[in-house]
Amino acid sequence: MVAWSVDAFRACESVRSIVVAAPPGHRGDLAGHDLAVVAGGEMRADSVANALEAVRTEYVAVHDAARPLLTPELVEALVADLDGNPEAAGVIAAAPVTDTIKRGSLRTPGDRKEPRIVETVNRSQLWAAQTPQVFRTEALREALGAAERPQEATDEAMLVEWNGGTVLIHTVAEQNLKVTTPLDLRVAELLLAERG
Repeated sequence: MVAWSVDAFRACESVRSIVVAAPPGHRGDLAGHDLAVVAGGEMRADSVANALEAVRTEYVAVHDAARPLLTPELVEALVADLDGNPEAAGVIAAAPVTDTIKRGSLRTPGDRKEPRIVETVNRSQLWAAQTPQVFRTEALREALGAAERPQEATDEAMLVEWNGGTVLIHTVAEQNLKVTTPLDLRVAELLLAERG
């Protein structure tokens, strides 16, 4: 999946270099592939911070290899959005939430009762955040440095938001799916095969 993502970034005119944060023990797996490879951290924010040390460009794209279906067109569109909005610190790929969203009661450890619906949330302003996420490099560096508990951030946009930065949303198609199950992987392989 890393190779699929790297191939998409390599096909982008705006991409100058690619840095991969590899899990412990896997840095050598990517050696010799014209990539900068850094050690991944214990948490997502640690991995991003390690990779960010190797970045020398004005913009940086953060991407999770669990989304191997990204396209060069998506990356270029995100860069163009950020470039066209000087007040923004970043822009993320995101899909409007289409499911009905329910907030449920909290479950305590050992609780055998099923959670109950507390409320139905208005989905008209809800977005499912994805990657890639493109930032002004210094804005992301500042946000990482300022975060008191960066490990609590589930994406980099959250860090930038906490630091007061404006993050834009770029609407994406359903095909930018995240691979988290064997079924997701089969779907991703089929979609990639269709692309040729």
